[in-house]
Amino acid sequence: MADYDLVVLGGGPGGYAAALYAASAGLSVALVEKEKVGGTCLHRGCIPAKALLHAAEVFRTVSHAAEHGVKLPGGGAPEPDWPAANKRKAGIVTQLHKGLSGLLKRRKVAVLSGFGSLTADGAVQVEGGDTVRGKATIVTTGSVPRAIPGMDVDGVTVVTSDHSTNSDADRLPERVAVIGGGVIGAEFASVYTDLGVSTTLLEALPHGVLPIGPDRDCADVLARSLKKRGLSIHAEARVGNLEKTGSGVVVPFETPTGSEKIEVDQVLVSIGRRPVTEGLGAEAAGVRIDERGFIEVDPNTMLTSRPGVYAIGDCVATPGLAHVAYAEAMVAVDHMLGENPPPVDYDKVPWVVYTHPEVAWTGLTEAEARSRGYDIEVHKHAMVGNGRAMILGETDGLVKIVAAKDGPVLGFHMAGPWASELMHSGYLSVNWEALPSDVGRLIHAHPSLSEAIGETMITFSGRSLHG
Repeated sequence: MADYDLVVLGGGPGGYAAALYAASAGLSVALVEKEKVGGTCLHRGCIPAKALLHAAEVFRTVSHAAEHGVKLPGGGAPEPDWPAANKRKAGIVTQLHKGLSGLLKRRKVAVLSGFGSLTADGAVQVEGGDTVRGKATIVTTGSVPRAIPGMDVDGVTVVTSDHSTNSDADRLPERVAVIGGGVIGAEFASVYTDLGVSTTLLEALPHGVLPIGPDRDCADVLARSLKKRGLSIHAEARVGNLEKTGSGVVVPFETPTGSEKIEVDQVLVSIGRRPVTEGLGAEAAGVRIDERGFIEVDPNTMLTSRPGVYAIGDCVATPGLAHVAYAEAMVAVDHMLGENPPPVDYDKVPWVVYTHPEVAWTGLTEAEARSRGYDIEVHKHAMVGNGRAMILGETDGLVKIVAAKDGPVLGFHMAGPWASELMHSGYLSVNWEALPSDVGRLIHAHPSLSEAIGETMITFSGRSLHG
């Protein structure tokens, strides 16, 4: 006998999305979570990090107020108020957590508190509580920051992004070294740089900033902007053993040009995240886990090797994004209901880096399209001539579109103000396999940032307006 139609193991974005979606379909649902519902994204990741990025944006804007005809009282320069920024961040997290908890309650989802693990007979054992059974189970146990061997994280001088977003420190560090130039490292480097912290970014791969993921043209826009604002970037940097001193941490590193040392107040280790599958009981339950720690699934259904058990989110080897977990949750629940849902198309996932300027993309990069044998056409439109960007004083950026020759849009790439919001027209174009000429015929308001997208699409016709 099953206690519930569905038992969800993990209360992060994938878990609560699965629970809410299943409950809305009339299913009885139990959600097992060892901490607070909302997971890393709400409490230590997406939401608090973006709140800090917005604080940096406000500070940057106020710092340039005079350029927009606004005088500050007394004529002095603004100062960052780190405790106030953290207080506001915590308030947003608390409000969202209360809202999510209330929504789960209204949908009659039973939230069971405790560490959950799979049993050999397919149930879920809640540590310190009962064993619950579902007609189906969805595992969504999330991820944690990756560590560097020999680099002990103490949460004070050597930290991860979890510590940085949860910080209640009364002041900013004056000197920071960010190890890792991926999405997380780039976002924190952007925050610290804009708030006046002396920041050094160390990345093992070439290019330094966003070495994997976005089209290189867009990543380079971000790198140039960060450098212009004072970030020190070292690509192909191999970091040695850290040395703690009375005044900070000495960070030795080697690059193709030689060996260097810097002393900082804090080291942020941001080299990615790893899946949390330890103690899950997967082996006993017949759920296969690969050598990297990811749960193996059929991406068409999100089913694991055990019938009736699904896995979604960061614990499977798909893009570690909250909105991907949402989509996977819907696929798993729909399949559980006996429907035939279309699988997630991971080639066309929307990606966003919330730096300044923002970077967003969907579909294939120029390099990926060429490597797959497409005969392509590429057009770009710089934001420097966009009237709305000039009004905002944010002209670093471009729109870049990759399309098949005489065919549909294959990739949309953008760097610039509010790229996170603007990119969705590109996302629809890629997913609907729209022709650039079709999109170019659509009207984009003037003056607007989005008209840069329309003008880039128009250029595929061999004609143009302002470009």
